[in-house]
Formats: sequence, C-alpha cells, structure tokens
Amino acid sequence: MASETYMPGPVCLIENVKGQLKVNQEALGILSAISQPVVVVAIVGLYRTGKSYLMNKLAGKKKGFSLGATVQSHTKGIWMWCVPHPKDSKRTLVLMDTEGLGDVEKGDNQNDSWIFALAILLSSTFVYNSMGTINQQAMDQLHYVTELTDRIRAKSSPNTNEVQDSADFVSFFPDFVWTLRDFSLVLEIDGESISPDAYLENSLKLMQGTSEKAKNYNLPRLCIRKFFPKKKCFVFDRPAQRKKLARLETLHEDELDPEFVEQAAEFCSYIFSSSRTKTLPGGIQVNGPRLETLVQTYIAAITSGDLPCMENAVLALAQIENSAAVQKALAHYEQQMGQKVQLPTDTLQELLDLHRACEREAIEIFMKHSFKDVEHVFQKKLKAQLEKKRDNFCERNKKASSDLCSALLQEIFSPLEEEVKQGIYSKPGGYRLLLQKVQDLKKKYHEKPKKGIQANEVLQKYMESKEDMTNAILQTDQTLTEKEKEIEVQRVKAESAEAATKMMEEMQRKTQEMLEQNEKSYQEHIRQLTTKMEQDRAQMNREHQATLALKLQEQEKLLKEGFENESRKLHQEINDIKHKMENTSGGGVCVIL
Repeated sequence: MASETYMPGPVCLIENVKGQLKVNQEALGILSAISQPVVVVAIVGLYRTGKSYLMNKLAGKKKGFSLGATVQSHTKGIWMWCVPHPKDSKRTLVLMDTEGLGDVEKGDNQNDSWIFALAILLSSTFVYNSMGTINQQAMDQLHYVTELTDRIRAKSSPNTNEVQDSADFVSFFPDFVWTLRDFSLVLEIDGESISPDAYLENSLKLMQGTSEKAKNYNLPRLCIRKFFPKKKCFVFDRPAQRKKLARLETLHEDELDPEFVEQAAEFCSYIFSSSRTKTLPGGIQVNGPRLETLVQTYIAAITSGDLPCMENAVLALAQIENSAAVQKALAHYEQQMGQKVQLPTDTLQELLDLHRACEREAIEIFMKHSFKDVEHVFQKKLKAQLEKKRDNFCERNKKASSDLCSALLQEIFSPLEEEVKQGIYSKPGGYRLLLQKVQDLKKKYHEKPKKGIQANEVLQKYMESKEDMTNAILQTDQTLTEKEKEIEVQRVKAESAEAATKMMEEMQRKTQEMLEQNEKSYQEHIRQLTTKMEQDRAQMNREHQATLALKLQEQEKLLKEGFENESRKLHQEINDIKHKMENTSGGGVCVIL
C-alpha cells in the first residue's frame, strides 16, 4: 500500500446503529487495497477511560480517534486507522478503537459483548484498558471475557461441545495487554518491588473453595489464563491535573506528567516491537483483503443470529482465495505459453514439453496462493482447466500446421494443376511425365522446414483429392498397355494404403504421447499437493505444539496453586491436543485427484 493512500484519520469500520452492527463499505475499500500483512491492535474498555488517547499515540498523531471530553461515550461501533508500521516497512499497522463498554445510555450490554468478541476475533494484540487497580470491580467489568464461549466458536462441527471448542481458542486468540490508567499504587508485594507483569500474574491467582463467590471470582481469571497465550501489563500515572484532562489532545508533552509520557512511550515501543502479524489457524497471514473478508463473515454471522466461527471464516476466506489462486495460475500458464510456444511446433512432443514446464509453474502458483482446499475442489478445477487449455493449444497447433501446409501445397502444386488443365499431360507418355513432376514437387514440399505435425496428413489428403485427375491421365496415355495401366492402378492403391497405415501409426503415437502426458500431469499435481500437505501438516503440528506448551504451563501453575480440579479439566484439553497431533502426524499422505 503506497504511503500516500494511508488514511489521514480513522474511519468507522463497524457501525453500531440502534443496536445493529453494520459494516461500513468505505472502510472495506481501504482494507482491500492493503496487500501487506497486517498487525491489528484493538483496544476495549469502559467508556471514558482514555482508550482513544493511547490509540492516537500508536498512530503517531495527537488527534484522530475522538477523545470526547464529556461523560458521554464517544466512539460508536469499531473505528479503524491504517498507518505505516513505524518499525517494519513490510507490514501495515491497523488500529481499532471500540465504543466504550458499559455506557449507561445504551441500556443493553448485548452489544458490548459483540464489540468485545469482534475486537478479539479481528486483532493480533488485544488491549484491555481500565482505570485504577486490578481489583474485583475491574475483574467484574471484564465479565465479557467469560461470555466468549457463548459468543465465539472455533469449530463449525455440531458435535463439538463448548468445552472442547473453547479449548481451541488459544490457537487463534490475540496477545493480551492490560493497561491500567491513573494507577496510584506502589507496585510491591510483601515489601518487594514488582513489575507490572508480575502484578498482573498475581491478580490472576485463583481463590480456593467451591462457593459461588469463589466461582465468580475465579471465572474471569481462569478465562484470561486459559484463552490468552501471551499477557502483558502497563500502568500509567494520571496524564495531567484534572482540569487539563478535558483538553488532553491539545496539551504539549511538557504540560503532561513526565512519568506518564515515559509510560506511554514504553507502551508504544512494546506494541511496535512485540505485536505479531495477524494470523489464522494454519499459519495463514492476514493482509487487508483477508481482514476485509473476516469482518464481513463475522458481521454476517452475527446479523443472521449465528455465532461467529473461526473455522467458517477461514473456509469463507479459502473459497475467495482459492478461486483467485486458480485464476492466477491459469493466467500465468497462458502468459508463459504465449511467450514460449511458436505454432506450429515440429512435433507434438515439443508442444507437450512446453506445456508441462508451464503447467508445473502454474501448479506452483496455485499451491502458493491456496489453502484449506477441502477435498481438493479447486485443484481439480485447475487440473481440468489446464487440460482444456492444453487441448486447445493442441488443436490450434494442428490448425496452424494444416493451414500452413495447405497454403504451401497450393503454392507448390498450382502451376502443375494449371498445366493439367492446359492438357500438357494428356498425350502419349504424359503419365510418366506427370509422375516425375509430382515426385519432384513432393520432394520440394518435404524439404520445406517448420511445417508442423500435420505435414504428412495434409499431403496425403491432397494426393487423394487428385487421384481422379491422375487416373484420367493414366487411362488416356496410349503408350501404356492395359496390363501396365492395371499394374499402375494397383501400385497407386498400395502406395495409398501404405500412407494410410503410416497415418494410423502416427495417430496412435500421438494418442500414446497424450496418455503419457496425462499421467505425467497427474503425477505433477500429486507431487506438489503431497509436498503442500506435508508442509501444512508440519505447520499444524507446530501450532499444536505451541498450544500444548501453553496449556502444560498453565496446568503446572494450577497444580502449584492447589487447583487440582481445574488442572484435571485442562488435562482433558491437553489429551485432546495430543490426540490431534497423533492424527496429523500419522502415516503418509494419501491423495486422490
């Protein structure tokens, strides 16, 4: 995406109109133009907690996302700002600011839950912004995290239970950053100074017991611990005196609390250096058009009363991209064949060799751009289309050769035809004269190079079309006896039969070459598909390994803290992952196209 097309300011991506979420087409148009991988940072939190200020800092601007100095919630829906990544010119930073949660004027937190869920589904770094300390009130306000299992699905399969399904969340959930604003505590535990990260870890410790109170206390903490693979915490002093806060975006840095300025810089630096590219299960890197599809797929699901499902979103994306991958591959094939093939070719094999080289490149392009091609539907389409294009080239090759040879015969033999018309050969001894002339002209025809694969067939048909003419001259030649004429007729017939046999052999050879080509083509598809499937399997295993490591780590912590029951639940999830890993790594790849 060229730097001049970056947005001067944010636009609304998902509008919240009277409780209905709607995609804004202008924002989708902006996303569709971003070919680079995207790093998506979304911020959520209660309204009036200074989320927009932090997002403007990340954009490197003082103004942009609306700060709103009154107690009304300012940002409706989800706003988006795409800016150049300050640390990596190969990626684009997409900032998403969400409407404040818990706005009393809305009176319906159903919407808040969806905004929260969408921010998680769309981002690679999820910033939760709150005021003051991490106390029970702050945790209660994070109840949206406990509702995620009711809002999001990993798998579309109806026989997956909710627990199994949410066990997969960690594989596609973003990194979690908790920003604590106007934080006034000293970061200490038992007189020891601690980091904000250690403070967060400590705040996520569970309460012993099975009472309702313990359950309510533990639920949001367990969700954060289980769902989010990477957690980080930042604390911020109050930015300025209360009176000045209303005009925060116009204040110069020297009017702000120096501690706050330093903390904000540290936060930005972390986001720039640590935020990952947005990826989907299977290691699929998300760029602008892919993010556009995700937004549309999720909003379509919510609008129709379904739950946004990661698996469905990936499959919807795969449909679009695989279809485009087929077109890219075919366009490459046509372009390469157009450059390399000069019709007619001397032999069919020459054309097939060129086809095979271009076909191999086309399949490579398809493999590079396709993913999740369920039952190889799109690869089968590509295979059929490539065969069609190859057959079309073969037909064009035949026609080019036929046209060329017909024109050449016309050029070589028309003077002879003229002589026949004038009766030059209708005289005693004329037949032998004619035979000699035909032999000379045939030799001239054979000596002409680059006639293509139809040279013999076209000549044979031409000679057959002149049989009546030569026979007439033979019969009227008075120097030949009836016996000689009979022998000559038989000789011509034998010669014609021999030529026809040769033609048949040549056709059989071409058919054999085509059959061999089909087999080679099939093997090339299988070879490349097998390689891709093995790569996908390795990628899947790497993802399972990473998820497994995180769950084992969490299980160990739970055991240390004495939560055997929770540890047992996690043990079931761990076994599920191990089972998946056995399934993906077992045996060779069996492919049928």
